[in-house]
Amino acid sequence: MNDIEYLKKYYKGNINDAIKRLNNGEAIQYIIGSVNFYGNEIKVNKNVLIPRFETEELIENTLSYINKYFDTPKILDIGTGSGCIAITLKKELPNSIVHALDISDEALGVARENAKENNTDITFFKSNMLDNIKDKYDVIISNPPYIDYNDNEIMDIVKNNEPHIALFAEDNGLYYYKEILKNCSKNLNKKSIIAFEIGYKQASDIKEITLKYFPNSKIIVKQDLQKKDRFIIILNNCE
Repeated sequence: MNDIEYLKKYYKGNINDAIKRLNNGEAIQYIIGSVNFYGNEIKVNKNVLIPRFETEELIENTLSYINKYFDTPKILDIGTGSGCIAITLKKELPNSIVHALDISDEALGVARENAKENNTDITFFKSNMLDNIKDKYDVIISNPPYIDYNDNEIMDIVKNNEPHIALFAEDNGLYYYKEILKNCSKNLNKKSIIAFEIGYKQASDIKEITLKYFPNSKIIVKQDLQKKDRFIIILNNCE
């Protein structure tokens, strides 16, 4: 099914206007206003990143470790955006406690609406990373901005549509991983999991950063369906 056929099937407004927007380079997900993510309908607009298949894989990988080590986990999603990660984890783990944060008021508005539409009880915080977070968690999960500002591989449709605050990071794309790993020990229980989606060239650097702050952790690098390093799972005192 090509994009125009997809619009005709799912777009509920004036199809000619939708095709014009598509031809002007607007992302089809923003035109339709929602995406199917892990079987859930997630509303999206230009204030939030469009959820991707790789992030579904992040959840799938993380769930396997959560289910192995925790019965009723308390989870924090950092940089929640549309809320897709937090909502999915809450639906897959109904006995869990799920908190989520973002620095963007607009993104939090979208996330709260999605949580309500998906009948999920999630506590949202406005916070610059972990600045306003006092609780301790069993699991911290994040798909932070990780694209280097000088990256030439990013597609124009992504660069021209999606919020740059959710895409780009300083320090070769590593800034937010460093910030989380440097500061998150105060918010983690002794037995805990940290799960990241990463840029496919960043695994070795993030492993090095992790060992600086969690020298006794077990670090697992997982590949996506394209056989690229895409996820890092950090286990603390889980074995």
